[in-house]
Amino acid sequence: MFARRLQAAQAGVQAALDAALAERAEVPVVHAMRYALQGGKRLRAFLVLESAALHGIPAAGAMPAAAAVEALHAYSLVHDDLPCMDDDALRRGQPTLHVKWDEATAVLAGDALQTLAFELLTGAALGPADRRIALVAALARASGAEGMVLGQALDIAAETAPRPLTLDEITALQAGKTGALIAFSATAGAILAGADPAPLTAYARALGLAFQIADDILDVEGDPAKAGKALGKDAAAGKATFVSHLGLDGAKKRARDLVAEAEAALFPYAAAAETLREAARFVIARES
Repeated sequence: MFARRLQAAQAGVQAALDAALAERAEVPVVHAMRYALQGGKRLRAFLVLESAALHGIPAAGAMPAAAAVEALHAYSLVHDDLPCMDDDALRRGQPTLHVKWDEATAVLAGDALQTLAFELLTGAALGPADRRIALVAALARASGAEGMVLGQALDIAAETAPRPLTLDEITALQAGKTGALIAFSATAGAILAGADPAPLTAYARALGLAFQIADDILDVEGDPAKAGKALGKDAAAGKATFVSHLGLDGAKKRARDLVAEAEAALFPYAAAAETLREAARFVIARES
């Protein structure tokens, strides 16, 4: 069930993003935006659509929000890969955008993807204006100076800090850098329905941390060909990670415990949330 629903989310969100860019195909930066939007797991889009389905909202009524979070995520990757940030040459098995074109194009394409995300959240298909405004506010908080951008800033600062980050500091950093967008995605359906997001917030908190721990594990023992990006950079740079603090076995156990927490948070939804439970298990079993 999970694999089929994830594939449907991947296809649906790609079609939505292609349609959003088709009407502005002659704009110079659009070719780079389209490049940045290709591929990826689309886990965030999947979480939007599944959280909406839990509240009786069909895919068509949530797809603009799913496309929005993927556009925002793509922007973050384009900027994170820049030489002034993480300085990566490979993303999703392809040259990073600044390598394929140049840094200026990468900056502008990222900027345009970010603004596209908020434009998509204004679409009438998402329902009443107050719900759309709530989504815009939630994504702004998740992606801004108290969320994803904060996490990236803390990550950059850690590279020149006089001491390695503690486990608590890494957890706080990743709650912004990775966890904030996952939290938005998992609660978007509740926001659209005007429902209590608390169970999905708890689910997302555990899921996001498990996702990052899995990334740290992949950085140590993953296959670069499957991951589609360079691995081993954290260890080479001497960065503190969940693996460096907990050890490989300890990190794997912590990830499993977090998946159990995520699954338990979905108790109020009973069997209707089984696909989200499968998603939590996928997060720590993936190879990319």
